[in-house]
Amino acid sequence: MSRRSGILEFAVLGLLREAPMHGYELRKRLNTSLGVFRAFSYGTLYPCLKTLVANGWLIEESGSTPEDAAAVPLTGRRAKIVYRLTAEGKEHFEELLSQTGPDAYEDEHFAARFAFFGQTSRDVRMRVLEGRRSRLEERLEKMRVSLTRTRERLDDYTLELQRHGMESVEREVRWLNELIESERAGRDLKGPGRGEPARDTTEGAPGALPRTGDAPGPDAPGDTTT
Repeated sequence: MSRRSGILEFAVLGLLREAPMHGYELRKRLNTSLGVFRAFSYGTLYPCLKTLVANGWLIEESGSTPEDAAAVPLTGRRAKIVYRLTAEGKEHFEELLSQTGPDAYEDEHFAARFAFFGQTSRDVRMRVLEGRRSRLEERLEKMRVSLTRTRERLDDYTLELQRHGMESVEREVRWLNELIESERAGRDLKGPGRGEPARDTTEGAPGALPRTGDAPGPDAPGDTTT
């Protein structure tokens, strides 16, 4: 399983833990609530759903009313399929939530993990936040060294782009410092609903997380179309 498909499976399980949904609802939530999935297709989502069903983590149910079901033979329209998390799926998602390995610190995976911090224990949140901060501090140091070595060979516009990238990483490190301080003080983030993450309202997408290059990581791919 690729890293990207693993992130998608994690996000789908997390959303279905909140409530059963059909495919269109899932795609809409992935696009609007999780910035990392802002651009992806049904051709990516439905194979993922089939895999999760085959693994026993989801079940498919008819989302139609009895009247709709009776009309299907007449209209020829297929009833909507609703996906529901199974007990095994919930257990698997909770196992994924507890993982704090290096993948959790990467740009795309961190954004997905952060979206479900409301369902994550405080000690795991701390490990993920501190791991992400360490990863970015390493990245920032490499960027500074690279800029020092190449400054004389860069034109003004390329130099300004390099500086912008560094400022973006510095911004996220400050953001992470604030989050870590809040966690250590025992304070939870308060959003419009229970367990909702901090929102970046500057991007225009409802409920969008900080985008790559703003707050998390400037050099992650911005287009995740599969």
